[in-house]
Amino acid sequence: MNIDFKKNTDGLVPAIIQDALTKNVLMLGYMDQAAYDKTLETGKVTFYSRTKRRLWTKGEESGHFLEMVEIKNDCDQDTLLIYVNPAGPTCHTGSDTCWDEKNEPSFGFFSQLERVIADRKADASREPSSRQQGSSYVVSLFEKGINKIAQKVGEEAVETVIEAKDSNDDLFLNESADLLFHYLILLQAKGFTLKDIEAVLKSREK
Repeated sequence: MNIDFKKNTDGLVPAIIQDALTKNVLMLGYMDQAAYDKTLETGKVTFYSRTKRRLWTKGEESGHFLEMVEIKNDCDQDTLLIYVNPAGPTCHTGSDTCWDEKNEPSFGFFSQLERVIADRKADASREPSSRQQGSSYVVSLFEKGINKIAQKVGEEAVETVIEAKDSNDDLFLNESADLLFHYLILLQAKGFTLKDIEAVLKSREK
């Protein structure tokens, strides 16, 4: 990897640290050639500390090492992106990230949809006069209980299977979306989220 350490007078390049699994950005540090070489040698991310003026392996005191997974160089060859598996909180404050955010997996739009469904679930426990407008369908499912929700998942699953045997991709995708939507509702009704499903699947990895 051709890294331009000489581009800056101090011989340092920024190193963006990103969780290899969750893809969350954990911190920003700086590396010189020696820090980069030590990172490759040990597999633990090492920086050049501008305050201590020496090499500094993240976790050397706390034990919260950043286990290197992959290093990428940017198009100008002067900024590193390092994928890691963190062994604990990254920030010295005890936070998961240096932006005081939790390092939790996110499923993009699906996570947003889960939050909406959770709001509707809470809405179902309120008095009708205080409920959010436009939430009647999902609220009604929660009001009818787990049996009705599970029934809807079963119905959508059957319809998805039927469309899978046909050649109309548009109908198949729409039924698949309905199935996933109702499955997310079922998860919420049981007190779970996609993170719980992810954990089960990860536990099956060999």
